[in-house]
Amino acid sequence: MKIVAVSACTMGVAHTFIAQDKLVEAAEKMGHQIKVETQGSIGAENVITEDDVIQADVVIIAADINIKDENRFKGKPIVRVGVTVAIRQPEALLQQIEEKLKAIH
Repeated sequence: MKIVAVSACTMGVAHTFIAQDKLVEAAEKMGHQIKVETQGSIGAENVITEDDVIQADVVIIAADINIKDENRFKGKPIVRVGVTVAIRQPEALLQQIEEKLKAIH
């Protein structure tokens, strides 16, 4: 599965980047490709490109705030969760997404 994700917390500091790390770690462990954009206090990093979106099977928005430019994901399945879910249960989250995508296809 190819995943793009955006991580953003209310302060835009620690939890944003912890969520990124946990999602990447879980995706790699499960054999998925993932790119996580962080929208933090220093702005956006690891920005998701139009090509990334085209190739993605799913979009994860792990955020406690509204993210910037969500329209770029139009037409893709989007899973929205709080940052805490991405930090505490990244593998369970990815397993749920796998099951939902299998049911669609």
